[in-house]
Amino acid sequence: MRDATNKAARIVINHCIDHKIGTVVFGWNVGQKDSINLGSKTNQKFVQVPTARLKNRIAQLCEQYGIKFVETEESYTSKTSFLDNDFLPTFGEKPEGWKESGKRVSRGLYRSQDGTKINADCNGAANIFRKVAVKLGLNSSGISRGALISPLRLFIWS
Repeated sequence: MRDATNKAARIVINHCIDHKIGTVVFGWNVGQKDSINLGSKTNQKFVQVPTARLKNRIAQLCEQYGIKFVETEESYTSKTSFLDNDFLPTFGEKPEGWKESGKRVSRGLYRSQDGTKINADCNGAANIFRKVAVKLGLNSSGISRGALISPLRLFIWS
């Protein structure tokens, strides 16, 4: 598992170096795997993924290569719609009566308020970016509807 973690972290860093990316934003919720209940088989598979080890390795490599590493909490990022510019509450600070405008309709698919179907992982990633963009002075103009509907696929193991 250590080898896979190192290779995955290396892929992220190499991508940043090749594309002159100076900041890595890592969405993280402390204790996200504690008391998780996804069914016994899924729990066994999911809890074994060493996300904390991957996060730490990416942070270590970022420091080594002069890339800024930012860790942010990622609560409600997969529930809110990036396209609809929903309010993104922080964990424990959700306003009374808050409701997301879109909905995750199936694994990997999110439907926005107007019915546009987008990739659920890309929606979550865009919302994680949105949580830190103002603090870091980052420009989100490159995140478009097209990038969320039909994301670029990278075949990293071939």
